Amino acid sequence: MIKRKQRNNQQLNRQPFWQADKPYMKRQDITDSRFRTLGYSMAFSAGAINAGGFFAVSSYTSHVTGTLSRVSDAILHGEWVMAFTAIMSVVMFVLGAAHASWIILWAKRRRFRASYALSMWAEAFYLLFFGFFGYALSEWGWLMVSPTILFLCFIMGMHNTTMAVLSGSAIRSTHMTGSATDLGIELGKVLYYSRVHHPKIPDVEVNYPRIKLFVGLMSSFVLGGMVGVWGYNSIGYHFTLPVSTILFVFGAGSVGYDIRLRNKLRLWRQENRFNKKI
Repeated sequence: MIKRKQRNNQQLNRQPFWQADKPYMKRQDITDSRFRTLGYSMAFSAGAINAGGFFAVSSYTSHVTGTLSRVSDAILHGEWVMAFTAIMSVVMFVLGAAHASWIILWAKRRRFRASYALSMWAEAFYLLFFGFFGYALSEWGWLMVSPTILFLCFIMGMHNTTMAVLSGSAIRSTHMTGSATDLGIELGKVLYYSRVHHPKIPDVEVNYPRIKLFVGLMSSFVLGGMVGVWGYNSIGYHFTLPVSTILFVFGAGSVGYDIRLRNKLRLWRQENRFNKKI
């Protein structure tokens, strides 16, 4: 009974999911507005990366549902190469998600406060490498189409996972189907009968902050896609540089704070050793 009460008290006193372990901020708590800004920015960059995939191989690499539908269609028509490529695209998306999750768990075990930032930095590095795939596409053509698709699916899996783990699955920066569904659920509550006019029906509370969040995510994704289309058509694969920079900038604060903190700890240990010798 005592353990059960302690467990219930811990659940009641638990911080909001975006403040669970202060993963990417420095010393201050993560406010609602800062959390939203991060979510919108990640959705914006997801839209830009997705546009890069269409620019490179005429395929949207974050749409797992559509890819699985393509598998069914290809198998039915006996297009085994297309079916295999589509299956491998989903596999690579899953592996990218697993890779991002592994980085976060490894960093937490090593007591890095920048666990999510390290995942962002890894994704930014892979995104820069995507530029080399673009060069290979121009040189070898169709031979590099499938590897490019698979590599972009891997990147999109990483991108979706970082924000999903950080937000407790409240935000998935590449999965606009889920955002549209959650938005529809909240709008259904808005359109439902009001208890003020119908006292006998059960009260239904509308979560207006969630509506604002999902509208912002979807708008940011569309805006990012528009900027991505303009960027890739204007300067080609060089546009991966500003998109990668966004991820590097978001991770720089917490990684830098982690480095400073570990340097202070290292100096403190050296001073203690020196004092013991004296």
